[in-house]
Amino acid sequence: MAMSETAPAGASATTSEAESLASGWLWSALAAALAALAGSLVLSLGMGLKACPLCFYQRTFVMSLVAVLGIGLLAGLARTGKLGLLALPLAVAGLGVAVFHVSLEMRDKLECPAGVFGLGTAPQQSLAWFVVLVALLGMDAARNWKAGGSPRAAWIGGLVLGVFLAVASCISNPPLPEAPPAPYAKAPDSCRPPFRAN
Repeated sequence: MAMSETAPAGASATTSEAESLASGWLWSALAAALAALAGSLVLSLGMGLKACPLCFYQRTFVMSLVAVLGIGLLAGLARTGKLGLLALPLAVAGLGVAVFHVSLEMRDKLECPAGVFGLGTAPQQSLAWFVVLVALLGMDAARNWKAGGSPRAAWIGGLVLGVFLAVASCISNPPLPEAPPAPYAKAPDSCRPPFRAN
């Protein structure tokens, strides 16, 4: 009888450790999403910058992550191993849009305002936060696979859905405005085409 009593206790401890690890990755992802959201609001409300359409897509994805992770964690969905799977497409989509946005900067198609504390541009900061979010959710996915949770096909489906959402957001973005004929009078307060001297 003593052996049967110790086995469930050990199994319970292992389950509790796995749930705690899952919650740790997901709470960290929620904290990162909240920080990214706070940063985007500081850019608009604190620094008076105007978000371009690509910025709005990224902000929408991070707000959605805050909602999904926040409500999911409060509802106890971390224990099911499915919460990270629900959040993954949103993080991947935001990352895809941020990569596209920064690529426009790198190719001199856009110039964007400086981010919070002047550390890179606003799109570069967004890209960094989405890299962190995808990494945290990737750690949750790895833990989930090891624990025999959601099938890998579901996680791959989440990645594919995220890429699809990113592509759909980027191709539905309004065309870039024409480059100005004369230099701008002030530093950018929104993403805009750079002036090119002929």
